Order: sequence, then C-alpha cells, then structure tokens
Amino acid sequence: MDVRNTPRDDKLIQIFEVSTLYGAATLAAALDAGQFGPGGSAHRVLLVSNNAAIPETASGIDEMTGWGRIAARFDQVVDWNETISPHHPSDWGPADRDSPLWERLLRRWWGLGDGPVELAVESVHAKPAAALATIFANADVHVYADGLMSYGPTRDRLSPDTSIRIQRLLHLDLVPGLRPLLLAEHQVPAEVVPNDAFRAVLDEISAQHEPAVAPDADGVPEGKPAVILGQYLAAIDILSVREEEALHERMLRGAAAAGFRTVVFKPHPTAPAQYSRVLEKAAAEAGVRLTVLDTPMLAETVFDHLDPGLVVGCFSTAMLTASVYYGVPIARVGTGQLLEKIKPYQNSNRIPLTIVDALVPDLEKKKAGEVVTRRPDVAASVEPLVRTVGFCMQAKTNPGLRGEAEAWLTANLNDATRRYFKRARLTALALPGGFASGITRQLPGGSAALRIARKVRKATLRNK
Repeated sequence: MDVRNTPRDDKLIQIFEVSTLYGAATLAAALDAGQFGPGGSAHRVLLVSNNAAIPETASGIDEMTGWGRIAARFDQVVDWNETISPHHPSDWGPADRDSPLWERLLRRWWGLGDGPVELAVESVHAKPAAALATIFANADVHVYADGLMSYGPTRDRLSPDTSIRIQRLLHLDLVPGLRPLLLAEHQVPAEVVPNDAFRAVLDEISAQHEPAVAPDADGVPEGKPAVILGQYLAAIDILSVREEEALHERMLRGAAAAGFRTVVFKPHPTAPAQYSRVLEKAAAEAGVRLTVLDTPMLAETVFDHLDPGLVVGCFSTAMLTASVYYGVPIARVGTGQLLEKIKPYQNSNRIPLTIVDALVPDLEKKKAGEVVTRRPDVAASVEPLVRTVGFCMQAKTNPGLRGEAEAWLTANLNDATRRYFKRARLTALALPGGFASGITRQLPGGSAALRIARKVRKATLRNK
C-alpha cells in the first residue's frame, strides 16, 4: 500500500491516521474545506491502520467502495500494520526512551526527510494514535472525531506531553449545535467540518459503486425500503451473539409493522454470516422481502442509492448521518435494553447510546421515524442530559460540570430519565438520586461520609 512522492527535506509533513473509510472521508472533507491549509503546502501521508481483532480476516479499508478517490488526495499511503508487524495496532507502542529511534527509522523508511511533522489522529488516548504521538514527540496534534463519541468525555487521562500539543478537535455536526465534551478539560477548541464538504465527499464515494444499489437492482423491488443498520455489538461485549440476533429481528419486525414490505440489511463488515440467516427466517414469517448487502461499502452509499423511507438502528452513528446529510427519517430499537446492560458506566458508547435514546423515536412503541436533526431545539433538548451523563462518567476529569449535573438531576431525575443513570454511580459521586445523597453532601469528611453511607446501604439491603 506504500505509494510515495518524496518531499523536500524542509517541507511540512502531515500524517493522517485512519482506521475506517468514514474517518478517511471526514479528513478528506476537512482537506477540501481548507482546514489543513492549501493544497501543496505540505506533504500529506495517509497512514492506514486495520484495528480489527484479527486484521488478516477482516476487510481492509482499501477494499471498500470509493477508497481510491479518498486516497488520491494524499501524496503517500502507508500501511501501519505492515510497518509494525507482527504487533497489533491496538496493542503496540514504543517505550518512551525508544521514541527518537523510531522517529528516525520511520522518517527513513517512509522517505519523509527532516521537515516538521503534524499529526491528525483519531482517539488520541488509544493506540495507534498514542503510539504516533509518542514517536513524533515534537509534532502538533490535531484530533478528528467521526462519530457520536465526540460528544462524550475523554476516556483516559492524557499525559501533559501529549495534551499540550493538541491544537483542535475536528468533528462532524451530527447533532447540530451540540458541543463536544471530548478534550474539553484541556480547553481544546472544537471545529466543525462543514456539512457541504462532507456530503460532497460522500457523494464522490457513492458514485464509485457499480453496479448501483437502486430499485430493481440487487433484488430490491420498487418502493422505498427500510434500511436496518447492524453494529456487531457482540464484538465489543455489550450483547451476546444471540442477543444481537434478536435485536436485528426486532428491528425487522418493527419496520414491517410500520408498513414496509421491503427491508435492506446493512450488516457490520465483521459481523458473522449467521446474522443474515436469522433475519431471512424472520422476514419470511413477517411477509417482508429482505435484501442483505454484503458489498464492503459505507451505509451512506446505501442511503444515496436507495433513498430509503426509514433507517432503523440501535445507536449507530450512521443513523444521525442519515438524518443530517440525507434527510431520512430514523427510528431506534433496543436502546433501553442496552442502557441496562452497558458497563462499566464509563463505557464510551454510553454517550452515543444516550443521545440516540433521547432524540430518536422508538419504533417498537409505534412511533414514526423522524428527521430528528431538523428540530430547531435539537441541541438544547439533549445537551444538559449529555453533560450530566458525561460528568457521571468522568467526574474527576470534568469537575467543573458538577454544578450543572446537580441542578439537572434535581430538576429532571424521574422514572423516565432514571434509565440514564445508575444509583450506585450517583451515590459514589454524592449526586441527587443516589442513596442518602442529601445527607452525605452535607456531612463533614467527604469521602469518609460516602464510605459510611455505602456500608449502611449494604446492611439495609442484606436485612430486606
């Protein structure tokens, strides 16, 4: 995958790390919008990482529809897996003392010369981004977020050596007007990738799909279909395989009950084939014609070619993309179940799950799909909840949010909103809704009072 156009020794080197085509499309849109400077101002390297558990068995980003058009924007494309083989990208990172050696090695191996380096990375707290930040220890760092997780708090503490170099957070405006919490504790400015630039890149990718996914092609009959989005939640230990199969079946039956006679299933690229077989049986029972799309392509390509009447999912980022960029009604299934099961409370998927549960109509409650991002108050309606959940997830990182969280919980915690919180978590943080929270917040001793309250609670539960 190494394609080279060797730079001058003094030219700025920009290294863009990607692991998904959606992320690469986000960076392409930022480049097109001039957010990384004018074309030709730097030597641009696209560093591709396959972070699948077993990369050798998963489809690579370069196998997906539209990849060639994205890669053409860069002077050089490099395979990170090949560079660090036999190590796994999610595991490997250099020892701090070895970082100068690795920088010299990579500059020579990739033909980068001696020019200054900038990094554009996803998930800066995790590998491989963290490894790159360690190796190129003097590089400015730009973080880009291509999904709903950008609205949640930073998962892990960053070293001062890394955090001081972060220049900005680039993100898509998936919930128009909602402010990201990611990296906010470091006062990193957030910058939106323009909607029109991102949609133009998606259209460019979609145009590369042949044969086109359209009515009467690939088994899809006339009439607007419903599209079901698979996420493969079993792979990240949120659901079991059997539970996820049942979730997809609920989505299909919900679409059928809403009047759709044609359903298209867009499985996650790494999902097992048995998911499709389970859905085929459910479709036959529901009298629905099912098409399973096994071509490696973005869900957005499906939206563009099919013009669906409804997109159904659990908490996939592609649901909000369908609403923002394609004006397609969306509906959710199963978020209540996942809010109960997801753990630990700090799990980064909690914020996307909360946003979708709070904004998107529940298909199983016979609520119609809606283009939710067109509501004028969409950000105002969900931001206080998101910031409160974010504080509960990472209170030590975001202590300035405590006052907002206490005020929101005092005013809004009820039977309808309690599903977003765990009583044990509220108790540990001495927040409204926790066990004896009003008393523990007033007692002297702080943490000692909380320990006493927990012991009393355990004793009370034992005696019930």
